[in-house]
Amino acid sequence: MAGEVDARLADLGIEVPEAAAPVANYVGYVRSGDLVFISGQVPLVDGAFKFQGKVGAEFSVEEGQEAARICAINIIAQLKAACGGDLDRVRRIVKLGGFVNSTPEFADQPKVINGASDLMVAVFGDAGKHTRAAVSAGALPLGVAVEIDAIAEIA
Repeated sequence: MAGEVDARLADLGIEVPEAAAPVANYVGYVRSGDLVFISGQVPLVDGAFKFQGKVGAEFSVEEGQEAARICAINIIAQLKAACGGDLDRVRRIVKLGGFVNSTPEFADQPKVINGASDLMVAVFGDAGKHTRAAVSAGALPLGVAVEIDAIAEIA
């Protein structure tokens, strides 16, 4: 039986993929007590990297927001794995760390990361409100436009 969070995801038309396997010597998440630390997630869809390039050059703010939204869906996939499939166990999204591969003059990193923040609130309600960093990066792995890591509290 689907829980409340799964029902919200369905209402939003979001299908959460299986958690992506790490591509190097790390794990997708680590649980320490009630906290889950989620490794940086990139805009990976069906095994393909999307949005490879810089925001402010190849991509607009709106396209960067879509990349951030995909990262957030992949964060939710890692959370689902950490919760044994039951996203109703998520008590709080504590923090998102957003990195935007952007041109030197680009200054709208917070607007880009809003693509992830807005989704977390839409999916988890008040429990999705979080602290956050949104910073520029000169380059990101595989040239992706956005990477986001997360900390969440689970039951």
